[in-house]
Amino acid sequence: MNAAATGWRSPYVLLTLASLLWAGNMVVGRGMRGDIPPVAMAFWRWTIAFLIILPFTARTLWERRAQVAASWRVLTLLGFVGICCFNTMCYIGLTMTTATNATLFNSVVPVFIPPIAWVLLRERTRAVQMLGIACSLLGVIVIVAAGDLGTLATLSFNRGDVWLLCAMVLWALYTVLLRYRPEGFGMLPFLAVILLFGWPMLAVWYGIERSDGHGIDLNARTLAAITYFGIFPSIIAFVCYNRGVAAVGPTRAGIFVHLVPVFGILLSTVFLGEPPRMFHFVGMVLIFAGIVGATRPAKR
Repeated sequence: MNAAATGWRSPYVLLTLASLLWAGNMVVGRGMRGDIPPVAMAFWRWTIAFLIILPFTARTLWERRAQVAASWRVLTLLGFVGICCFNTMCYIGLTMTTATNATLFNSVVPVFIPPIAWVLLRERTRAVQMLGIACSLLGVIVIVAAGDLGTLATLSFNRGDVWLLCAMVLWALYTVLLRYRPEGFGMLPFLAVILLFGWPMLAVWYGIERSDGHGIDLNARTLAAITYFGIFPSIIAFVCYNRGVAAVGPTRAGIFVHLVPVFGILLSTVFLGEPPRMFHFVGMVLIFAGIVGATRPAKR
């Protein structure tokens, strides 16, 4: 295997790619909030993903049906948190709050992971990792505050912020719960099995939204957005993130969530014509410095 192929298999490269795709998910989700209701956005996203991967994973799921049945408790919890709730709550929050607040909440996930990992796994967080998390979070705050930390005092919080905050706590929980996933499943079969458990719960939520009269205006734009949701942030990013967590652990993996606002700035520059300013570069330097510090291996 050549060096390029080995590099693409690096868990840190995979975690970085996941953050890039999730940044795109936030940009598209925010842009489509007036065309696609939030629960419908999540429901059709995961429905398309499930239909795509099912032909490639059905045999594995059938052969491992006894293992799936034995692990139904943790799979139900992972499906509920990762499939039914997290993205749906994010999309709901984005209909009621600003992109600035959403970015800030998205970046506190690594702060929630260490205490949850300690409670569930008794996993200790090294001082250098906590310092790296703090440095990276400071970089995010610099970007969100546009270089003036005094502007943080003017941020107003509403129901959308509550949805987003709860969603980020759930994603931190999902990251830690990946340690309990059944052994022997490849990444696509694992995604398929938690979809198997999480999709019915999301379908109930979608049915409630439909009963309230919220529908999708199907056109080329909405179909393209739903297709994007179903492939890139769902299948590709999900597999990359799960593989990264399995390789380096939840605390180190969680710090890469701080790359989402960085990629959001770059995508906005390319697609929206919004050039970055000096505080963006200062924030990026702090974020990358924090990631380097948090992912350094412990000395023997």
